[in-house]
Amino acid sequence: MGVAPPQPPAWLTLDDQAASAPAGVPVPGPATRTRAALHETLADALALPSWYGHNWDALADALADRLDTGPLTLVVTGAANLLADEPPAQLGTLLDVLGAVAAGGHETLRVVLREQPDRLPALRARIAAALGGHVGAPPSDAT
Repeated sequence: MGVAPPQPPAWLTLDDQAASAPAGVPVPGPATRTRAALHETLADALALPSWYGHNWDALADALADRLDTGPLTLVVTGAANLLADEPPAQLGTLLDVLGAVAAGGHETLRVVLREQPDRLPALRARIAAALGGHVGAPPSDAT
């Protein structure tokens, strides 16, 4: 008998777009294929402050500050595109950042990854690999 893949954490939902879109801040997945594009897209979607440095540490700080004002739901549509042009470790780093912010926030952070039903299994596999496939310090922003 095989081992079941890790389940997404409570703050993360994978959605097959069968139901209407959940309320939240829309993030277009096709605009997030690279780390630079992800940071730019999030800066625009969340109206992040001018000090936002477009790196993982700055994202953690900006999201933590944003959670001080109330709960936040990010709804990534076309989520299979999320960091698709980056090494797999970058998705792991993003999930680590989001998980740390969700665990430490005064309010709730929720992330909904929406994808077409036929693309959802591949997205689930990427997420499972990213959640269980890295140990130790996240890669630096230079990679």
